Amino acid sequence: MPKATEPPTFWTDRRNDMTRQTPDTGLTRRTLAKGLVAGTAASALAAPAIAQSAPTVNWRMTSSFPKSLDTIYQGGPTVAKLVSDMTDKKFNIQVFAAGEIVPGLQVLDAVQNGTVECGHTYSGYYIGKEPALIFDGSLPFGMTPRQHTAWLQFGGGRALVDKVYDKFNVVAIPAGNTGAQMLGWFRKEIKTVDDFKGLKMRIAGFGGRVLTKLGGVPQQIAGGDIYPALEKGTLDAVEFVNVYDDEKLGFFKVAPFCYGPFVMEMEAAIPVFVNKAAYNALPPHYQSILRAACAYADQEMLASYDAKNPKALSSVTSKGAKLSWMAPEVLKAMKDATDAVLDEEAGRNELFKEVLGHWRQFRQEQHMYQSIADARAEMTTYSLQ
Repeated sequence: MPKATEPPTFWTDRRNDMTRQTPDTGLTRRTLAKGLVAGTAASALAAPAIAQSAPTVNWRMTSSFPKSLDTIYQGGPTVAKLVSDMTDKKFNIQVFAAGEIVPGLQVLDAVQNGTVECGHTYSGYYIGKEPALIFDGSLPFGMTPRQHTAWLQFGGGRALVDKVYDKFNVVAIPAGNTGAQMLGWFRKEIKTVDDFKGLKMRIAGFGGRVLTKLGGVPQQIAGGDIYPALEKGTLDAVEFVNVYDDEKLGFFKVAPFCYGPFVMEMEAAIPVFVNKAAYNALPPHYQSILRAACAYADQEMLASYDAKNPKALSSVTSKGAKLSWMAPEVLKAMKDATDAVLDEEAGRNELFKEVLGHWRQFRQEQHMYQSIADARAEMTTYSLQ
């Protein structure tokens, strides 16, 4: 414990009442209190004037998600409510679910061309436009939500990701994360790498490219169309979001084999895309409020999924879902396919190559540290339960 030090000379003891007094001004608690009261009154008088001078801004936000998927969809309404509350209803964002303005997979286009001012979506949906967008979404065998956030905020990732979004005149602000997503629901067991050959699977992002390397056939279809496709057999498997959402959609009823470990998406960031012209037109304090609201939504979504997923897993397994683990040789093939896909893209895309090199270096440092820190502590604790 540090050694206690004497109080500064401008603290004097008057009958056991510690009163702060500055050497030059003679400022005491009593005079300080009077000043604070006067200052508060002045602020109260100034507040209405400031509120009146603040512009009224009305935006529309389109989401990639239906309202029925309440947790991932909720990021949008959370941002809208906080922005409105913090501006005394001067900055308002009306949120529209997938399909109400544009289809769920066209959010980036709608924001880019100014159809709406902002959208809530997953960047991995748009890798056909620019593969490097995936670095702000999720990659197989990638990083956890904490590691991804560390890369963006303190690891130099933000500048690189912003460089990617500049191509679309979009400002991207983190506003949600699903955490690790299950490897998938399958109609039949997967025992060897050969079982992926010809397998038709709904999977987004670079997971689809990895599946192709293994002989599978990736499909990109909206959430509401997945169950009928599984039921008819036009889909053999699906990777969607988390157990909580997947239970709502009923996947386990027709594709009962639930596989882990959850390595294909160890996190999935769900940012708010903002049209750059609309963002730049905001007063600076509105920009700060928007970012603060998104930061809250980011943590709220992850916490919500963390609370809901364990209960959902218990529920689906009690109803017949079969939780299994991919064999080590299958996981090794998936990892090798992932590296091959990334290297191939880097060979033809300089922007992708630039981001990939930086991302890999940061991931290596994180995995080294976490393997002896949080991850090791967690696995040790779990094994002792």
